[in-house]
Parts: sequence; C-alpha cells; structure tokens
Amino acid sequence: MSGPLQSLRILDFSTLLPGPFASLMLADLGADVLRIESPTRPDLVRVLPPYVRGVSVVHAHLNRNKRSLAVDLKQPAGHEIMVALLKQYDVVIEQFRPGVMARLGLSYEDLREHCPGLIYVSITGYGQTGPYRDRAGHDLNYLALSGILSYNGRKATGPQPMAVQVADVAGGSAHAVIALLAAIVHRQQTGEGQYIDISMTDAAFSLQALTAPAALAEGSNPALEGDTLNGGSFYDCYACADGLYLSVAGLEPQFFAAFVQVLGRPDLAGMAVVREPGQVAWLKAEIAQELAKLPRQDWLNQFANLDTCTEPVLSFQEACQHPVLQERGMLVDVPDRQGGSLKQVASPLRFSRTPVTYRYAGGAVGEDSDQVLKELGIAAAIIEHWRRDGVIG
Repeated sequence: MSGPLQSLRILDFSTLLPGPFASLMLADLGADVLRIESPTRPDLVRVLPPYVRGVSVVHAHLNRNKRSLAVDLKQPAGHEIMVALLKQYDVVIEQFRPGVMARLGLSYEDLREHCPGLIYVSITGYGQTGPYRDRAGHDLNYLALSGILSYNGRKATGPQPMAVQVADVAGGSAHAVIALLAAIVHRQQTGEGQYIDISMTDAAFSLQALTAPAALAEGSNPALEGDTLNGGSFYDCYACADGLYLSVAGLEPQFFAAFVQVLGRPDLAGMAVVREPGQVAWLKAEIAQELAKLPRQDWLNQFANLDTCTEPVLSFQEACQHPVLQERGMLVDVPDRQGGSLKQVASPLRFSRTPVTYRYAGGAVGEDSDQVLKELGIAAAIIEHWRRDGVIG
C-alpha cells in the first residue's frame, strides 16, 4: 500500500453515497478502509444496475480500494469483533440517524473507552442536535432547506433539482474528509481523539460563499436568474444550429470583447457589465440569435485559439473523450476481484511523491471477513462457528 494516508486505518459503517464517497477519497490516498456491512441487509448501492460479473458498477467504484467485513452488530460476538478491531483501527465513519450507533453499543462514548485516541465522524442530514436531528431526508431536501435550491433554475419553470448530489458530496463527503484530517493533525499534536458532527444541511448552507455575504448584508434573497452566475447575466448556456450547446462565461471585459468579435457583433462589447434585467434579457437574446446560426463545431473552430471562456456543453461520454480529461488520466482501469477490470473515474488528486494507486474495485459483501478476523488472531474454528451462527457473512 502507498499514498500519503497509508498510516490511517478506518472503520467505515456508512452506506449509500456521502460516507462511502468520503472513505473512497481516503482509500485512494492509501488509507486502510474496512467497510463494516450487514450480512443480511445490503447497501442500496450494491443493487443499483448495471452489473459487471455480478457486481454493481456503482458499488465497485464507491468501494474501490476498500475491504469488506460482514458482521451482525446486534449479536454480542459482533460487538466483540468491533472492540478487537479498535486495537488496529482508530478512526470511525458512520452515517446512521442519531442514536442508532448508541443502541448498538458503538457510540463515540462507548468506543473511546477502548480507544482513547479515537476519531469518530458522524454524517447526517441535519446534525446530532436541533429539531430535525431524527428526520429523514435526501440531498434535494438539504439543498431546499439551505436556501440554495430557491435560486437554482429558471424563472419560467421554478427551482430545479441539480444533476449531481451537491449536499451529499460537496457537503457531507468533502467536509467529513476535511474535518477528519484536521482531527488527525490535532491528535498527532496532542494525542487526543474527538467526535465530529457533520450535517449535510449545515455544509450545503456554508457553500453559498458568493451569495450569502450580500444577502446577509442587505437582508435580501438570491433569486432565480437574479445573480451574475445563475442566469442573471449573459453567463449562460446557448443552443447552436444543431441543437448542441455552448457555455458562455467570459465575464471579464477583455474575454467578452473577444467573444462578441467572433460573433460578428463588436457593438455588444460594452455590455459585459450590464445587470439591469431588461438589458440582460435583450443581450442574451442577441447572443442566442447569433449562436443559433451555426453548428457547435463551427463555433468551436472559431473560438479554439482565443481566450473567450467559451466551451462546449459535453455529454458524459463526450467528456470522457475530451483531451482535457484524457490527458489528465481521469479514467482508469481498476482490477476487480475476479481477474477482470472495470473502467472508473480516477481520483482528481495529484501528488509528486505519493501517487494515488488503484488496487481493486469494490467486491462482494464480506469478501474479506475471514482475512480480517485472522489478522485479529481469531482461530479458524471460531470464525466458522460465527459464520454458522450468522454473526459474520
């Protein structure tokens, strides 16, 4: 194993997306991540199609570079295994509703008795405190309550769901990793572990770095198509003659001037800074009219050697073939456990001395149970007894 986090050993109790994506980032950087899974109630991402050699490709990606131990945490022997693992693993990530881990005897307070330096990360929708702590929710709900969704969309159609899970990943996953690594530094300096409470709603709310300051200062609300970056200026996507789209983002006057020169409309150059709604609507209509005259590739040929901040709106498969992502190595072939390989999205992190490695894709539930228990010094006869009793899978 290599990577900057190869000394980190993590027990990951999480399911679905936020926790597993967080531990994927850590595993790609060399951390030893052991998934603790139920032998009888599989994680939803394990059953999402499509499948390759009987394994969900979503699961295989999210659980790359991780091992799996299937254990029934409700049985006393399951709890015994967790206590034994704490001698080797001193970081926990969990994503249950508040109180679930406590009912299993696996709360931070329970486990730090066995591991005083334990770092324990809980990711929930609304946090461990407050009126919504026990409430169910999903990414769309967290974005709605954070205020973000209210100005994401079009005036004509209203708020729209986002194409990726912003609250789950940019909120839950990324903030969990940042907090965990900060706690690691603190532990290195003091020897102290700590509990980390990540609310995806809190984290999503904090992402409003450009809109929140003005809204707080003025007591105003960001509106649909009311801001420079959400459709309230010419910064937008426009259809070409073939129905394909261009993203136009040259906000700076020099970029906008070069852009409208290509359009054959140098008369528009002075309008880069207009923000009055009527003027913006007129400018966008003029740009749309010009771009609709030619197919997208014809425009791209004209913009190719100019700095205008104009790029094609690519489909996912087009993005996979684009030189920017191809030359950066953002697709990798990852070995699976059956002698084949799966094409996956690579880690975006680049290190000069400790490069990311892709050891194996996520495998079957409990695929590493025997190996993990043997590493704990548990005899083969006991392992087999536990398997018969349903303690492990």
